[in-house]
Amino acid sequence: MPDPTSLRIIHYPDSRLRARSAPVDRFNAELRDLAARMLMLMRESKGVGLAAPQIGVLLRLFVMNPTGQPSDDRVLVNPVIDEMEGSAVATEGCLSIPGVSVQIRRPVACRIVAQNLAGEPMELRGRDLVARIWQHETDHLNGVLILDRMGPSDRVATRKVLRALEDPVR
Repeated sequence: MPDPTSLRIIHYPDSRLRARSAPVDRFNAELRDLAARMLMLMRESKGVGLAAPQIGVLLRLFVMNPTGQPSDDRVLVNPVIDEMEGSAVATEGCLSIPGVSVQIRRPVACRIVAQNLAGEPMELRGRDLVARIWQHETDHLNGVLILDRMGPSDRVATRKVLRALEDPVR
């Protein structure tokens, strides 16, 4: 794993954002350092979640904080989402796709089973923003972006921004 201090948020169309991440099997100081760096990058970028693939590390790990309060920092390792309920449309952005906000329909509640940084199992239930963050970040672990979930009108509305991001000479 690279030195965590060298890690930065990568942007679309970087191919690592489309890769499926590998399960975490080592729960050690290196993993804790990686999570700490991710939390710092998420805060600096004023995000509510950040998945390891978004910094070019293809591991099943994400960090989140729905409130911005340090006590609400969460690290979820090897997450699996199930027991989804309801459905709602809300605006989502992505730190790896700057300048793009789109309407995405997702379940409003779900359960997540994961591990903490010590490898201990955890099971949580979330609603609304928390459930949406879990789903968005888990999508990243599977190589799925909000671009894959947006509707036709958002495709038209984001075309120029996406073209600019795809342009290698920008």
